[in-house]
Amino acid sequence: MEVKAKLRHYHVAPRKVRLIIDLIRGLDVERALEQLQCKNKRCVPAVVKLLNSAIANAVNNFLLERDNLYIKEGFVDQGPVLKRWKARAHGRAGRILKKTSHVTLVLGERVPSDDKKKKETKDKKEIKTKKVNLKDIKKVGKKFTGDSKIDGSSKKTGQQSKTTKSFIRKTGDK
Repeated sequence: MEVKAKLRHYHVAPRKVRLIIDLIRGLDVERALEQLQCKNKRCVPAVVKLLNSAIANAVNNFLLERDNLYIKEGFVDQGPVLKRWKARAHGRAGRILKKTSHVTLVLGERVPSDDKKKKETKDKKEIKTKKVNLKDIKKVGKKFTGDSKIDGSSKKTGQQSKTTKSFIRKTGDK
């Protein structure tokens, strides 16, 4: 079973993120988190967050064991480039390229797990529905649309509110 997690439009150049992804590719997830704690790079917190997200997806959505997971694939693609200009000498403009990255992590299992757990969860997730006639819905609606108030207030229909507010616009012209 493979579990994917993606980080898109991350505002760090791809060659800088690849250094970190190449370091953890093929490692167990616990060992990869230990390796990332030791590194002092700007992209490490984002990669740790992405790895934790992938682990959470595997454990919660696919019922995989955390100890059995490893980083099967990890790659970084270039995202859109923001092009900016900087003033240079003699009225020229220097180009600044602000690159972004798309990071993808794929987690796999060292030992394949049984599919029995997955089938059991699918059976439990079946939703039971009941057919309801339109007439039944109207009857229920009529119960609440009478003279009785839902909020419990008991105002008489003949009384009106004594407080009325009137607003007069003040103009600056005199």
